[in-house]
This record gives sequence, structure tokens and C-alpha cells, in this order.
Amino acid sequence: MARRIVYCVLLAGFMICLAPLCAIIWSSWFAKRHGCTLHEGYTNPCLVNGHDYGDTLYAAFVSGWFMLLTLPAGAVILLALLIMVGVDLYRRWRAR
Repeated sequence: MARRIVYCVLLAGFMICLAPLCAIIWSSWFAKRHGCTLHEGYTNPCLVNGHDYGDTLYAAFVSGWFMLLTLPAGAVILLALLIMVGVDLYRRWRAR
């Protein structure tokens, strides 16, 4: 039971580390789909159905800078997760 909790915590941590990447992908897709200009320089207006999404897109796109911290942490978490999976598979193989 404790290993399942560790697996869940590691997977949740890995997903959190990927959040800035997902924000960049979403903001780029949204801006391209609606014909808006998006870059890290400053906020550009992006009117969709009468609502300005420019600030939201800019914040999501600039959050990509967090990847400088989260991607290395995510790599360490993924390595730990892969080692745990390998150890568990080895134990099951040895038990047979």
C-alpha cells in the first residue's frame, strides 16, 4: 500500500512539473486558432467572443520560464519512478 502512495506522489509531482509546458502549448494553440499575436515581450489584445484573453495568454506563455526549474525536477522524479518500476518488475520476476 505504501508503494502505491509513493507511485501516486511521484506521478503527481511529474505532472506538476509538466504544467508550464502544457500552459505554453495551450496558449500558443489558442492564440494561433483565434488569430492573436503572442510573444513574451508584452501583452497583446486577443478578443474572442467579446472577451479579452490577452493577459491570460501572456501569463500562460511566460510561465514557460518556470520550466528552467520544473523540467530538471521532473527528470529526477521520472528517473526515480523508472527505478521504482524496474525494481518492482525485477522483484516480480525473481518471485516466479
